[in-house]
Amino acid sequence: MSTSPSASRSRDSAALGRRAWGVLLVLCGALFLDALDVSMIGVALPSIRADLGMSTSSLQWIVSAYVLGYGGFLLLGGRAADLLGRRRMFLLSLAVFLVASGLGGLAQDPSVLIASRFVKGVSAAFTAPAGLSIITTSFAEGPARNKALAIYTATGAAGFSLGLVVGGALTEIGWRWTFLLPVIVALATLLAAIRLVPADALSRRDWGAFDVAGAVAITTGMLLLVFALVEAPEAGWASGRTLASLAGAGALLTAFGAIERRSASPLVRLGILRSGSLVRANLAAMSLFGAWVGFLFIATLYLQQLRGWSALETGLAIFPSGVIVVALAPRIGPLVGRYGTTPLITAGLASSVAAYALFLPIGLHSGYAAALLPTVVLGGLGFALAYGPLNIAATNGIAPSEQGLAGGLVSSSFQLGGALVLALVTAANHAGAGSDGSPQALLDGFHSAIGVPLAVAIAGVVATALRRPARALLAPESA
Repeated sequence: MSTSPSASRSRDSAALGRRAWGVLLVLCGALFLDALDVSMIGVALPSIRADLGMSTSSLQWIVSAYVLGYGGFLLLGGRAADLLGRRRMFLLSLAVFLVASGLGGLAQDPSVLIASRFVKGVSAAFTAPAGLSIITTSFAEGPARNKALAIYTATGAAGFSLGLVVGGALTEIGWRWTFLLPVIVALATLLAAIRLVPADALSRRDWGAFDVAGAVAITTGMLLLVFALVEAPEAGWASGRTLASLAGAGALLTAFGAIERRSASPLVRLGILRSGSLVRANLAAMSLFGAWVGFLFIATLYLQQLRGWSALETGLAIFPSGVIVVALAPRIGPLVGRYGTTPLITAGLASSVAAYALFLPIGLHSGYAAALLPTVVLGGLGFALAYGPLNIAATNGIAPSEQGLAGGLVSSSFQLGGALVLALVTAANHAGAGSDGSPQALLDGFHSAIGVPLAVAIAGVVATALRRPARALLAPESA
C-alpha cells in the first residue's frame, strides 16, 4: 500500500519536531548546569576559605575568575559558533567544562581552584552562544522559537535560583561536591548532546574567515574591562591599577572598532548594531541581570551577616523567585506572540523596580514574610517576564549566519551587567557602612547599596520605553 506524499511530509515534520525538542532538552541541561554552577559556589565560599586557608581578597577570585573568563570570551565564543560550527564548539566547550570542574573539586591549592574557575568561565562563554544559536536555527522564527527560547532561558533562571539551595545542601556534606556534582551532570549532558545535537556543514571559507586581529582586540579589551570592574572596589576606583585597566580596555575596544570597519570578514559586523531592537534588548539585559545580581549580593549579606541565617536557609529564602520563573516559563511564549516582546520586558523591569523599592526600608528585625518575601516574589516575576523576551528580541530578525553573534552579544550584556552592578553595589556598601562594625553600621551600608539595583532597574525601564524608529539592518554582504 503506497503512502501519500502529504502523509510522508507530515511524518517527516513530526520527526523533525521531536528531534528539535530533544535538542532543546540537551541545551537546557547545559544552561541549567552553567547557572547552577554560578550560584552554588557562592554559599560554599566560607567552607572553602576555612579548608584551603584563603584570605578574603583571594577568596573573591573564586567568583571573579569565572566572571572574568565568561565576560571576556563571550563575543569570541559567539562568532566562533557561527564560523567554526555550533555543534563542534558546544561539545568541545562542554567537555572542557567537565574537566575543569573535576580539577577544581580535587584542588588542594587555591591557585589551582581559581584557575579551574577561570577555565570554566571561558568554556561557558563558548557553550552559551553556541546553545542559543542552535535553538534559533533549529526553530523557525515565530511561536515555535518563542516557546523554545522561553523554556530555555527560564531553565537558566531556575538553575540559578535552585543552585542557592543545592549549594547550601552540598556544602553541608563538603564544599568539593559543589564542583563534583557538575561533573556528573556535564557528562550526562555531553553524552546526550553527541547523540542529539545535529551537525552543521562548514565550508573551507568558514575556517579562513576568522578575524584573528579583531578577536584578540575584543577579547583582551573585555578581559581588562571586567578585571577593572571586579578589582575596583578592592583597589579603589581612582587607583592607578583601575585607571590603567580602564584606559587599556578603552584603547583596545576603540582599536577593535577600527579593525572591524576595515575587515572583510569582521568578528562583529558593526551594522548589526543598527537594529534598535537588538540594542535596547542588550541595554535591558544589562539592567535586569545586573540589578538582580546586586540585590542577591545584598540580601545574602543581610541574612547571613546581620541576621545569622545559614547558607541553606538563605537559599531557601530566595528560592521562591525560581519557582515563579519555572511556573511562568510555559506561558511566556504565547504571551510574546500576543503582546510582543517590548511590553513584557517593560513590565518585567517595572516589577523589578517595585521589588527593590520595597527592600529599601529593611530593618534590623524585619520579618521575612513582610519585608523580604514581597521583594523575592516581585523580583522573580520581573525576571520571568523579561528574561525570555530579551533573548527573543535580541535574536529576532537576525540572519542565520549571525545568530551566534547575536547570542554572544546578549549573553555578554547579561554577564557584564552583573559584573558592573555588583562592583557598584560593593562600592556603595563600603561607602555607606559605618566604621564601628555595629549592626546599624552594617544596615546603613546595605541601605546605600540597594539603591544601586533600584537605579539600574529604573534606567532599564527608561531605555526600553524610549524607542527610536526602526532602521533596517545592513545585509552581511554589504558590511
